[in-house]
Amino acid sequence: MARKPPSLGTPLRVVASTASENLGKGQQTRHAILDCALRMAGRIGLEGLSIGVLADRMDMSKSGVFAHFGSREELQISVIRHYHALFEQEVFYPALEQTRGLPRLHVLFDRWLLQVSREVETGCIYISGAVEFDDRPGPVRDALVEMVQTWHEALQRAAQQAIDARHLLVDTPAQQLVFEMHGLILALHHDARLLRVPGCLAVAQRAYMRLMRAWVSPEGARLLDSLAMTACD
Repeated sequence: MARKPPSLGTPLRVVASTASENLGKGQQTRHAILDCALRMAGRIGLEGLSIGVLADRMDMSKSGVFAHFGSREELQISVIRHYHALFEQEVFYPALEQTRGLPRLHVLFDRWLLQVSREVETGCIYISGAVEFDDRPGPVRDALVEMVQTWHEALQRAAQQAIDARHLLVDTPAQQLVFEMHGLILALHHDARLLRVPGCLAVAQRAYMRLMRAWVSPEGARLLDSLAMTACD
């Protein structure tokens, strides 16, 4: 069954992967290679990926892996897109089931927080990739920037919808709000992955609530309290 297109304005550009069992044999193999490459990239970075090492991990020949990607650079780009597709499935599309406005924005951010907290061992490609490629022009950096910008644009559209719905104050700066949300994500990733601070997810959630209370309207405040209570149930 065809998936319903996103309704946050311009859709996220990468369509999430079809379930492996619904793919042909060649696509199943490619999907399995990308899953393995993504796990490797979480530990050794995108730059650590190579056709040879991946072939060893997959118990395949180098030519077999090469046939699916053609180059190390194309492999890296494919891993970024694969991560983005999985990120959409876990974070973006479930939020579209929520009402436009604060409920949708809240779920987008809440699921983002949970996703980052789950990636303590595997790492976030958006964050680790930025460290590797922030000063390295080229197609890999371009692909990473496109994916991250696409996600941030979706968040900013959701924030603007919350403003339009009067859940946030009319003078709420949507770009500033998303910037501060992103800052919380980076802090959570740092404290969870590097410092292993106990309870840092709860700290990030409290920081998010403090941020939102600075901008919610009276109606939005009631909605926010309701959303927070639902999350606790």
